[in-house]
Amino acid sequence: MEQAESVYNLIPKEEVKIEKPPRYVSKFREQVKQEKQMNKSSHKTMGLPKVEIPSPEKFLRKYSKASKLSDKITPFKEENLRRMPISTRSDCSWMRTQLRKDYIKSNAIDNILSPPRKPQPSYTLTKNGDKQLLENSGLVPKYVNKKDYGQIPEYLQQRKEKERRAQEEYDEYIKERLRQGAMKQLSDEERLSTLQGLKKNLEEMLHQYQCLSIVIDTIPKRNRKEKLELQMKKLERDIDLIERHKTIYITNN
Repeated sequence: MEQAESVYNLIPKEEVKIEKPPRYVSKFREQVKQEKQMNKSSHKTMGLPKVEIPSPEKFLRKYSKASKLSDKITPFKEENLRRMPISTRSDCSWMRTQLRKDYIKSNAIDNILSPPRKPQPSYTLTKNGDKQLLENSGLVPKYVNKKDYGQIPEYLQQRKEKERRAQEEYDEYIKERLRQGAMKQLSDEERLSTLQGLKKNLEEMLHQYQCLSIVIDTIPKRNRKEKLELQMKKLERDIDLIERHKTIYITNN
């Protein structure tokens, strides 16, 4: 910042003139002027000011703008096919001949002769006309009309047959062992007496278990408790096994 009062301000300074650079002039200026005078882009968007009006006799005909096949392509005729010369093995001119098919006519004939399409059965859900297919709704008895409805599936029959054969093999094995005298069948009286003896032993074990001290602070007490628990579990398994099976076999070994 210059101070308001200074010795240097008393010395007159030369005025510096700022010179501007020359204005830019395009080298295509004259070419643009000539093109504009030539009316190169006249009636480019709006069209000509005066256009010849078409006569009423030259109105637009039906299918006049549709693409037409060239006159060179001849339609297929049976007479032309019969008159075609027999080509030799070396002559491949018959491969270049293309017999054109009238797909429009053939499609029209197929549609005329095809049976009418049946509508899919559906039912309305709301008063506004919302519909849903009847087949996927679960209202049609679809599974009842099956051929194998109400029959046992094949895999269940195979499993049942497998179990029956296993039972027969087991019965044959038991009969063979009984015939050899290697085992005997336990009678009902022996089974009931064995069951009562096991239950009595379980009651005694349970009485001993309940007589244990509440505080188990030594190793012998802990071992005693674990031993009684194992014995009671074994007795419970044996009692359950005898109660579930009415027929019991015992080996003579």
